Amino acid sequence: MTTSGTTGSSPRRFAQIDVFAGPACSGNPLAVVLDAEGLTDDLMQRFARWTNLSETTFLLPPTQPGADYRVRIFTPSGELPFAGHPTLGSCHAWASGRPEPVPDRIVQECAAGLVEVRTTAAGYAFAAPPLLRSGPVDRQLRDELAAALGLSPDDIRDAQWVDNGPGWVAALLDSAQAVLDVPLPSGPLKVGIVGPHPPGAPYDFEVRAFFPESSGVIEDPVTGSLNAGIAQWLIGTGQALEHYTVHQGTAVGADGRVVIDRDRDGTIWVGGAAVTRIQGEVRL
Repeated sequence: MTTSGTTGSSPRRFAQIDVFAGPACSGNPLAVVLDAEGLTDDLMQRFARWTNLSETTFLLPPTQPGADYRVRIFTPSGELPFAGHPTLGSCHAWASGRPEPVPDRIVQECAAGLVEVRTTAAGYAFAAPPLLRSGPVDRQLRDELAAALGLSPDDIRDAQWVDNGPGWVAALLDSAQAVLDVPLPSGPLKVGIVGPHPPGAPYDFEVRAFFPESSGVIEDPVTGSLNAGIAQWLIGTGQALEHYTVHQGTAVGADGRVVIDRDRDGTIWVGGAAVTRIQGEVRL
């Protein structure tokens, strides 16, 4: 791609990563531009809009002590301080380009601060960042959530703020099937819904994530930041075990698989597979 009025047209390493993937092309795709030094904010935003993926990331040298790399995360319409699947996908892309062995613990710098990532048997997992807003929603918002989701207020078992940067609010429903039955909602909130699968099912919970874009409300295939916030809520209130699994993306044809673990020190880890599907160069 050559763009007039840019900072240059030197080739830069590029990868498209399948994050939280099960079978091929079943997770959430992420575009990653490595060696992103010298790119302007405007060009990053334009390229993110051009890729038309939920997020595009740009890897840069770190500016904080202890960080291994710095990442900037863009949606087609703006920059995010933190997001989950871009964290795992960016870490995978960074690690794949290293000639040296990948360390067991990696530190990512982003606008939300330093985020620790560790290697796992399934791929990578990030430490859930602190919630910027937590606690129960008020009655008015609960009613608004129910209306937006096409539910009655009594259909929502519990609802909490689980905002770690993107602005998530989440609602707990009675079952995974109840989650899957929800139509595409309306409204400006970033809303996640979660419900338990029956005993013996391959996964413990089903999750869906909705967020507004200029084209309307979009459903995200698999969402690391939302699952991080939900895990802090559900484990913290005893509504989930310290280790559980999530399935996400059914309604949009994805097969996303998320693994949640809480360490003895209380750190919650959100993990899953990350696989490079496209690798090459871009000219910006």
